[in-house]
Amino acid sequence: MISCLNLDLNHPVAVSSIKPYLSPWIVHVLPSRTRLPPLPGFGQLSVCLSKPLHIGASLGRKESSITCEAYEADRSEPVVDAAAGSESARKVKIGIYFATWWSLNVVFNIYNKKVLNAYPYPWLTSTLSLAAGSLIMLVSWALRIAETPKTDLEFWKSLFPVAVAHTIGHVAATVSMSKVAVSFTHIIKSGEPAFSVLVSRFILGETFPPAVYLSLIPIIGGCGLSALTELNFNMIGFMGAMISNLAFVFRNIFSKKGMKGKSVSGMNYYACLSMLSLVILTPFAIAVEGPQMWAAGFQQALSDIGPQIILWMAAQSVFYHLYNQVSYMSLDEISPLTFSIGNTMKRISVIVSSIIIFQTPVQPVNALGAAIAVLGTFLYSQWPGSEEVSWIPRFNQHLLCRRSSEDGEAGRL
Repeated sequence: MISCLNLDLNHPVAVSSIKPYLSPWIVHVLPSRTRLPPLPGFGQLSVCLSKPLHIGASLGRKESSITCEAYEADRSEPVVDAAAGSESARKVKIGIYFATWWSLNVVFNIYNKKVLNAYPYPWLTSTLSLAAGSLIMLVSWALRIAETPKTDLEFWKSLFPVAVAHTIGHVAATVSMSKVAVSFTHIIKSGEPAFSVLVSRFILGETFPPAVYLSLIPIIGGCGLSALTELNFNMIGFMGAMISNLAFVFRNIFSKKGMKGKSVSGMNYYACLSMLSLVILTPFAIAVEGPQMWAAGFQQALSDIGPQIILWMAAQSVFYHLYNQVSYMSLDEISPLTFSIGNTMKRISVIVSSIIIFQTPVQPVNALGAAIAVLGTFLYSQWPGSEEVSWIPRFNQHLLCRRSSEDGEAGRL
């Protein structure tokens, strides 16, 4: 037997006329005299199936709208929603973002250390990194590869303190890597959450759940254990990483206060930040090191390494911008908590890869300290309230809020 249903959606439809086709529950709920409102423009609707057709209808109270789902009588599976496919695609996209972010960061750290070993001028190296990123984005805007951001004077005023803190943190981290192993710098930098909480608590007067404070114990203990057992410990390298942590904490504070409500994409936000930081850093780099030191050091590097030093310098500059750009772009797709977890995993990948590639000697106690510090950072990111002091740029507030809401409904990524 074939069940057919023909409806003229341009006119009201009486429930009694389609009663044989309705599910028992909808027949019980709707009186026979109920008339479904018309849907102008849809014309005739004709459905024929080899099995009885069940239709469920939901009538809105304020608007004339009908939501229908159809299924065959002996199959209780509703029509598959296309939203499931889009959610899967979004997860794949985020996975690609994370894999690209971590890979680019590992490559940057390798080339950055190679350059600093052969050409130990961290101020110039930091300047070249910002210059490469600024040039890439200017060309992208000129060729309309990327959308040019709409900014005003107020935007740049708000961005200035963020750029100052970003510049200090970037240079301090580079100075640290020029003096100690890459792995040691990143172990110390994993202690940034401790600085975030302490500054927010004692300077800003903010309070956090006890679990957040407890998570600082393994972070501080692990970093301290690694520092005490580091075979190639250097005070300048250690202080550089510590200053970088403190600078990035203030970058967080200035970003939350100054950039709130600004609607700029992640890629363009970082581009503007790089350009302003470049303007700030250049005169200081010239004053601290200067062209004469740079020229003499470059001649020495050429004689020791050869022309490939130029390729190394170009690679570290380009990859620095690319890995930061991808991380900022991912912020448009994920929640702050997911980003924080991704940042922790990034440090693990950098620490492990740098130890393998540069054959850094590591004592068991030193490795234990690193593991404890990284574990503490991960636990810190899990506690409610921790993302308030994690560095998440505050652009596109509506996107971040929307993604956090989605993650709350569908489960954290």
